[in-house]
Amino acid sequence: MKITVVGSGAWGTALALVLLENGHDVTLWSHREESARQMEERRENPMLPGVALPSQLKITARLESLSDCRAAVLATPSFAVRETARKIAPLLPHGAAAVLVSKGIEKETSLRLSQAVREEIGPGHPVVVLSGPSHAEEVSRGIPTALVSACEDRLAAEQVQDLFMNERLRVYASPDIVGVELGAALKNVIALCAGCCDGLGYGDNTKAMLMTRGLTEMARLGVAMGAKKETFAGLTGIGDLIVTCTSMHSRNRRCGILIGQGVPVERALQEIGAVVEGYYAAATAHALAEKVGVEMPIAEAAYQVLYHGKDVRGVVGELMTREKKHEIEDIWV
Repeated sequence: MKITVVGSGAWGTALALVLLENGHDVTLWSHREESARQMEERRENPMLPGVALPSQLKITARLESLSDCRAAVLATPSFAVRETARKIAPLLPHGAAAVLVSKGIEKETSLRLSQAVREEIGPGHPVVVLSGPSHAEEVSRGIPTALVSACEDRLAAEQVQDLFMNERLRVYASPDIVGVELGAALKNVIALCAGCCDGLGYGDNTKAMLMTRGLTEMARLGVAMGAKKETFAGLTGIGDLIVTCTSMHSRNRRCGILIGQGVPVERALQEIGAVVEGYYAAATAHALAEKVGVEMPIAEAAYQVLYHGKDVRGVVGELMTREKKHEIEDIWV
């Protein structure tokens, strides 16, 4: 099948390699002509040093490659998803799937990214979300993991499952696109918080507490927005949360470490040198929690630190001294 991967960052490149290995005709698109030229000449993406790009992988800065493809994989940063979807809409053949692998929530509208894509590309194209515990650095080297292909349309979800699945990348299908997307976006906020805990010098107990209660918040918001609670116990919930909170591959965790060490937020974001999705997701989580009326104290604490300059150690103290609660809500009648 002819497939164009729209976005030549580490994740888009890693997935292009998976698709190429699976026998597909793959084109990798970069929004910068210079980046495309360098990757074409050097056969390496500087974001994935040491990973060779086979000669069969086509690399371009021209979107015309979409004109006869059967699927487009959207792998841009979250803030560029809508604009990119708008650009590809007139080029995408009728019936071609839009496979969304970007993680986040649109800041301006608080829409899930698949909703933004749907608004731009219109009917006639299934929108499928592919997500899970998947650092590009590992996927590009063939280290095993698993993802979830999510769409309300079972056939579309299973078709994308077939596109990507091989002996090193297992893919499960799910109808819960809401839960899959929210898990993917919200875990970045918790990972940023986990990094803050590391930067403050806290230990394993603290991180375990943070991840567990963070997962509770993710599921609480998800259910209020129509997701299935079970999804948050799966690969795109707890699975992605674990890997993002514990790995140094995680830009969100690394940024949090700097903030916990006292580096100002803006400088920490700059030092990471790439998009820190948790920063943007914290603002949209704050907006969504207010909109649907759910309590998300950890996400709210992150928002206050990132956008209003609150002291990290101070908000930890506030979280620890909140009024007492039951761990499982409404368990006693």
